Amino acid sequence: MTQTAPASLRLHLGLYGRRNAGKSSLVNALTGQQVAIVSPVAGTTTDPVEKAMELLPLGPVLFMDTAGIDDDQGDLGAMRIAATRRTLDRCELALIVAGPAGWGAPERSLAEECRRRAIPAIAVFNHADVAAPDPALLTELRAAGLPAVACSALTGAGIADLRAALIAQAPESALAPPVLLGDLVPPGGLAVLVVPIDTEAPKGRLIMPQVQAIRDLLDHDSLALVVKERELRSALERLNRPPDLVVTDSQAFLKVAGDVPDAVPMTSFSILFARLKGDLATLARGAAAIERLKTGDRVLMAESCTHHPIGEDIGRVKIPRWLTQYVGGQLDFRTTAGKDFPADLADHRLVVHCGSCTTNRRLMLTRMEACRAAGVPITNYGLAIAWSLGIFPRALRPFPGVYEEVCRG
Repeated sequence: MTQTAPASLRLHLGLYGRRNAGKSSLVNALTGQQVAIVSPVAGTTTDPVEKAMELLPLGPVLFMDTAGIDDDQGDLGAMRIAATRRTLDRCELALIVAGPAGWGAPERSLAEECRRRAIPAIAVFNHADVAAPDPALLTELRAAGLPAVACSALTGAGIADLRAALIAQAPESALAPPVLLGDLVPPGGLAVLVVPIDTEAPKGRLIMPQVQAIRDLLDHDSLALVVKERELRSALERLNRPPDLVVTDSQAFLKVAGDVPDAVPMTSFSILFARLKGDLATLARGAAAIERLKTGDRVLMAESCTHHPIGEDIGRVKIPRWLTQYVGGQLDFRTTAGKDFPADLADHRLVVHCGSCTTNRRLMLTRMEACRAAGVPITNYGLAIAWSLGIFPRALRPFPGVYEEVCRG
């Protein structure tokens, strides 16, 4: 992957610590570029700053340089600390940076939170050129399962050791590209991708899930035939044998289900992303909660991007309409976008999340865990559409394990 890799496919690497611990300097030292503003003034980084870079051998990463967790500037400082902690929802590998103040309660608190969230972490003792960390402390941290590295962003000493620790602690997903649908189509096999072109499709481009599906098929030596929904029937008739899989935009589910023979596996891009970015079985079980919705129930429509809604927006118009028709009464729909997500879900009866194509898997799993803790079922756009349109079992058939568990369990 190159510098053009989307943020959702990058390893999200967060730097946390007190003000002036040297977090921004470490970003510069690791990348070999001046990508973060550095100043001796405490609190130079006031908000989380994200920078997409290539960090070999890990490849594409997204550095999240955060504000100091000891910001004491009243309500504003508290808001900055809260923003820093929210980035842990997306963090896949954390650097807990200890500066001149050493390793104390704030660093231990961060380490404990990472442990609780199952986020791999590394204790980084910056400024080792000024004062080396206590060897006994390094031994203690390592014995507790927290890798510890002494380095200096100023001189470069220990940066190679830090890079080695990053590689050792990086999740397997950062070292091996995830499979979107390549395991569902054999080498040399054919997948037909049904790609409606509507008013929200970027002019001259395909949307991200469609592009990623094509690339994943090519990476697995499979063939891709891309058609609009109106040309699907004609395209299938021209083939000398049935395709191995048909993938459609969820909004065209009904028409595609009618045009594709029942023996041909069929699903949607959104359902593929439910597997890629979350846990398909959990999200599929969440779709069954639609059956229990009643008039007046509150449903959260959660989007991970901040696109400008146009006309028949899928999350704001189409899915609410289909769910309302299915329930037979008006529901109370709420919408969040981007990094916003309710801290309190207790008064919701269902969360319907987008495919999460613009963010990483950890954020989706974090939100799923928040729903589980609140006792609120969560599903995603494609699964909700399939359920409300009555084609849920067919859309899950390409995934035998989940199909057996959810549809026949």
